[in-house]
Amino acid sequence: MVNPQGQPRQPASAAAGGIRRPPAWAGLFVLGLTCVTSADTDHWPQFRGARSDGLGEGATLPETWSSTENVVWKRELPGWGWSSPVIWGNRIFVTAAVGERERERLVVGGYPGGQVKVTDVHRWMIYCLDFETGKVVWEREAHKGVPPQPRHPKNSFASETPITDGERVYACFANIGVFCCDMEGKPLWEQRWDAYPMRGGWGTGAAPVLHKDRLYFVNDNEQESFMVALDKSTGKEVWRVARAEKSNWSTPYVWEHPQRTEIVTIGTGKVRSYDLEGKVLWELTGTSGLVSLMPLAKHGLLYLGAGYHYGPLYAIRPGASGDISLKDGESSNAWIAWSQERGAGIHPCFLISGERLFVLYDAGLLMCFDAKTGGTVFPRQRLNTGGGRFYASPWAYNGKVFLLNEDGTTWVIEDGPKFEVVRKNTLDDLAWATPAIARGSLFIRTYSGLYRLQNKANASDKK
Repeated sequence: MVNPQGQPRQPASAAAGGIRRPPAWAGLFVLGLTCVTSADTDHWPQFRGARSDGLGEGATLPETWSSTENVVWKRELPGWGWSSPVIWGNRIFVTAAVGERERERLVVGGYPGGQVKVTDVHRWMIYCLDFETGKVVWEREAHKGVPPQPRHPKNSFASETPITDGERVYACFANIGVFCCDMEGKPLWEQRWDAYPMRGGWGTGAAPVLHKDRLYFVNDNEQESFMVALDKSTGKEVWRVARAEKSNWSTPYVWEHPQRTEIVTIGTGKVRSYDLEGKVLWELTGTSGLVSLMPLAKHGLLYLGAGYHYGPLYAIRPGASGDISLKDGESSNAWIAWSQERGAGIHPCFLISGERLFVLYDAGLLMCFDAKTGGTVFPRQRLNTGGGRFYASPWAYNGKVFLLNEDGTTWVIEDGPKFEVVRKNTLDDLAWATPAIARGSLFIRTYSGLYRLQNKANASDKK
């Protein structure tokens, strides 16, 4: 449980963390990732890219695709997982859990409760694919055994997005541990921990984040929640702090601004920001229900929120300290620039393109706010989804916003002040994982494999 004073205790024998893929589950960030700049389009090193904002650029990025159109290659992958692919140069890294039995058939639509208890042996795998061909360059087994905890019917046992700094690959499976190998697949270190029960037996999803020489990980569960810092070179635990939270699936966010660098975490009870040594800097009461969203910084503000059946959305100014919670009747204060009482969703992360802040709600609604003022650009608009829900986070490039449904359909929306659907693209396969963008290509992970998509006409023009 979280230490009220936020004081770190001495390193424990085992590290622990939560992981994101949301229930697409959750998924990842790092503003200060080594060697990555905002202009770097060759790499997509973590969940939602180098800045964890889901923004891409490149003339060959596709606006239209199908299971055959604008497909450079598709690679079938053993097992399954809802972690996103990450990319460094000519290498693509994907994780999966491979069971002894044939993959079960998943059903889209609705949000079934319950849990799936699995008794067959699984292999937790890291795959490295070649960017140009999609062929498997190497594979590495991180762990083999029976899953120590159950999962939600729509979750996987490999929902945590890996992360790379171009020297190492870090793959985290929350109920097992974190595993580090070099770019050629050679194991370097591992840090294991106990398997803690999650709410409803739904499994895990929050991802670790990198900042300079440390890997940070939040493990919020039903038994012993905490955040841990690991030395990225050795896996040694640097510090660990207890957290007064229960199960969450929200990946922490490293917020760099002129005053300082802080690690922002969203919990069911409170939002807390920590310094790089694990001391609480500020906290905010006011999240709602289940938490899978990840914070995002733009325009000198930090945007965060969480909500089951719509929760509050906040824009935070840098430099805060202490309790910055709003009082009854307030929508802003010295540290909260603006808020929207029912502005946040539950699973997909925020997308900020220019001054527009898009919020995608998993039931198939899209709303747009002015990121600087909190004003409404356009109210909630319903997408005709046919019952499928949205778990992948939205992304944008070349004047378009893309919204991926669990049935593999992507809505293409004008990136503008008016809600306008341009088209829909379908891959005929289930999809929960948030796509990746690198070197003029879009990568969408589906239930059965990974697509590399590219505007072939523009690619030919560039030859």
